[in-house]
Amino acid sequence: MSVKKVNDNELNNYLNKGIVLLDFFADWCGPCKMLSPVIEQVSNEMDDVTFLKINIDENNKTANLYKVMSIPTLILFKDGKLISKSVGFLNKEELKKFIISNK
Repeated sequence: MSVKKVNDNELNNYLNKGIVLLDFFADWCGPCKMLSPVIEQVSNEMDDVTFLKINIDENNKTANLYKVMSIPTLILFKDGKLISKSVGFLNKEELKKFIISNK
């Protein structure tokens, strides 16, 4: 699996289907650049989770909706409902634990 980049208009097409991890990022954000390959690795190991990323500079409607104040912010959804939120860099083990503990 891989991480799909989405925008404000298409995000809802993905949120209602099972477990979804949404990564809020910006191109200028150092910790976001560090987190991106970690998310990519975990996406290849977890087939039952959809991994999405959204650029806050291009999609501020969604960032405002979920009150994203700092990046990177990860939001985990289950069947369209927000179930957990994490702010800041996570290593691979921390990211997997975040997802698994909230399934």
